[in-house]
Amino acid sequence: MQNRNGENGKQQPVAPQHAIPQPIRRDGAGAPDYGPRDVMRDMENPDMLVPPVTDAGLLPNMRVSFSDTHMQLNLGGWSREITVRDLPIATTLAGVNMALTPGGVREMHWHQQAEWAYMIGGSARITAVDQDGRNFIADIGPGDLWYFPAGIPHSIQGLESGCEFLLVFDDGHFSDLNTLSISDWFAHTPKEVLSANFGVPEYAFASIPSGQVYIYQDQVPGPLESQKIESPYGEVPLSFKHQLLAQTPIQTPGGSVRIVDSTNFPISKTVAAALVEIEPGAMRELHWHPNNDEWQYYLTGQGRMTVFGGSGDARTYDVRAGDVGYVPFAFGHYIQNTGTETLWFLEIFKSDRFMDVSLNQWMALTPKELVKSNLKVGPELMDALRKEKWPVVKYPGFGMAPKG
Repeated sequence: MQNRNGENGKQQPVAPQHAIPQPIRRDGAGAPDYGPRDVMRDMENPDMLVPPVTDAGLLPNMRVSFSDTHMQLNLGGWSREITVRDLPIATTLAGVNMALTPGGVREMHWHQQAEWAYMIGGSARITAVDQDGRNFIADIGPGDLWYFPAGIPHSIQGLESGCEFLLVFDDGHFSDLNTLSISDWFAHTPKEVLSANFGVPEYAFASIPSGQVYIYQDQVPGPLESQKIESPYGEVPLSFKHQLLAQTPIQTPGGSVRIVDSTNFPISKTVAAALVEIEPGAMRELHWHPNNDEWQYYLTGQGRMTVFGGSGDARTYDVRAGDVGYVPFAFGHYIQNTGTETLWFLEIFKSDRFMDVSLNQWMALTPKELVKSNLKVGPELMDALRKEKWPVVKYPGFGMAPKG
């Protein structure tokens, strides 16, 4: 293999620095990396190749892309998941990205974990029955949520346009390929037992699947009213569906936030979330969460996040659509839009309530003399502090230029 100096030992020309990024900071720290290297990966992660001078310590990885995970392909759809196997620090929640074709079915199944979901695109029909025999059948569109408590049996089926959605489970060790499925149970139950249970001959089970079906192709179901089944016990008392985009957002200069938890989606007892919009040049303000770790899913755009872990530890991560980020309980952080399009992402927590603490608001509501003496700052900062919380901030003339 040819060395970096070429076959004759002479120095070979190096591509211009603007074409191939190098691990060299503006202050001169670092040195060229002649390879072997993944240049495309480095271009996607400029703040990891050249960390801000404020980064320090050895915080673990807190970002992974669904593009780097195994794709499970079935007739009727696909799925891929991120668990502690892929992101070891993410112990509280696991995520599954799934798509179903028109008519594609995520078979009838249930979990030991609660399931929270966000519809990314398309539409689907969901069904469920609770422990008291009360049923639920509904159609889900873009921006809608569903939540099934642990142990509640359910199904998902793509409608005319098919669908893609995010599933989040309240256990970081969860795997969607290890769920409790109706086909798998039938396959591992003696036919004489099935016959005795349902009161039909054994030949009625001659064609049952030999194992878990998981996802399969079927016909697009008819209109919702055509599939309604009336239970003698009625419908579930708390809806499993929530229309997140129908909420009035918290609007601030630079973006918006929609918060959903048990206060406005009562069935969701173990998962709380916020849908965050950050315009180009804006940022999710410096803050932390006082109740649990944060699991993130990036829907559009690109950005960067610095996580502060105390004791001088801080690390910056570049993020983009399709990535999952994670921030441990109470660690300070922000998310900054570094692109030219709006950055949308979900903040998700294993909790019944959404909570965050604003650095700006904390300082504004603390005696000025204490803040000034603590940070050695003057009136320029002190007079700009806000008592009201702005989850997303944007100030004309301040912030970084989009990277494109």
